[in-house]
Amino acid sequence: MSEIEKRIRQWIRPEVQAINAYHVPLSEGLIKLDAMENPYTWPETMRDEWAALIRETDVNRYPDPQAATLTQALREAMQIPGDAGVLLGNGSDEIIQMLALALALGGEQRVILSVEPSFVMYRMIAEFSGLRYVGVPLDADDFSLQPEVLLAEIAQHQPAVVYLAYPNNPTGNLFDIDVIEKVIAVAPGLVVIDEAYSPFTYASFMQRVGDYDNLVVMRTVSKMGLAGLRLGLLAGPAEWIEQIDKTRLPYNINRLTQVSASFALKHKQLFDEQTNRLRVERESLLAELASIPAVKVFPSEANFILIRLEQGDASETFDAIRAQGVLIKNLSNSHPLLANCLRVTVGTQEENAAFLTAFRRVYQP
Repeated sequence: MSEIEKRIRQWIRPEVQAINAYHVPLSEGLIKLDAMENPYTWPETMRDEWAALIRETDVNRYPDPQAATLTQALREAMQIPGDAGVLLGNGSDEIIQMLALALALGGEQRVILSVEPSFVMYRMIAEFSGLRYVGVPLDADDFSLQPEVLLAEIAQHQPAVVYLAYPNNPTGNLFDIDVIEKVIAVAPGLVVIDEAYSPFTYASFMQRVGDYDNLVVMRTVSKMGLAGLRLGLLAGPAEWIEQIDKTRLPYNINRLTQVSASFALKHKQLFDEQTNRLRVERESLLAELASIPAVKVFPSEANFILIRLEQGDASETFDAIRAQGVLIKNLSNSHPLLANCLRVTVGTQEENAAFLTAFRRVYQP
C-alpha cells in the first residue's frame, strides 16, 4: 500500500470510502434517453431575448443571496401557498444535502428512511453525511407501497426524514394517497414529498403544504426543460425552512441561474406545451412497448418508462441498443427488484422511433 493510500484510509471516513461515486455515462454522438431531460430546445426568438439579458448581466458582484426575484417567480409558477417558506438549492441534490446537515446529530446516528427502489441520492447523501439509511422495499409486482411494512419500519426506526418520490423514480408510478397521508400522520420527523416529475402528472401535494406541520414538498425545474440551470426548491412551513436554510452555503444560486430561470419562467407556457407534448409521446411509447413480446411495461406518470425483459439479458440488450446509437438506462444491477429492467426517457417522436427501431432490432425473444 502506498503512503497516499495509507493516508486516505486513515483520514477519509469509512462510509465515504465504501460508496461509489455517482456515475454519469458519456453520451456524445448518441440519442440521449437516459437522464429524464426535456429534449426540446428554445425557439430562436427566445434565445435572442435571453442572450441580450445575459449580455447585460454583470458577474463581478455576488448574486442576491436570497434570490428574491427568482423565488417569487417560482412561487407563482409552481403555485406555492403564500404562507409557505421556500428554500432554493443547486438542484434537488443540494436540498437533500442541506436536510442531512440540518438533521445529523453528533453522537447519535439518526435515520433517513425511504422506499426502494427510488432516487439513489436519498441513500448516498445520508451515508456520506453520517446518517443511517433505511430502505423499505416496494411491492415486487407493481412497485406500490406496502403500508404495513412501511408503517412498521417508521415506528421501529423513528426516522428524522421520510422521502417519498411522487411520481417515483425509477418506477414512474404514483403512490396511494391514503398511505402517504398515514405516513405523514405517524412520522416523527419530516416527510419530504419529492415532486421532481410534477410537469408530467396532475397529482401533487403542493397545495397541502401547511395542512401538516411536518410536510415539505421538493421540486426542480430540471424536468420541465431547465436541467442545465441546476435549480431545485423546498416548500414547507416557514419555521422548518428557516432552520434548514441555516445550512445553505452563501450565494448558492449563482447570478446567471437566477437571471436565466426568472426569464424562463416568464415563458412557462412554452414549457407547459413541451411537457404536454411529452405526455402524448409517453402514451404512444407505452403502447408501442406493450406490443413487443416478452416485455413487461410499467405504467408511468413521469417522463420515462420502466420495462422488464422477460427473456434474455438486460445488460446485453442495453449494450446492443447503445451500439445502435441510443443511450438508455440499465437498472438491472441497481436493485434486486429491478432485475432485468431498463428505463427509457420519453424523447421527441423521432428519438422514440429510433429507440423502438433499435430495441426491436436487438431484442428477439
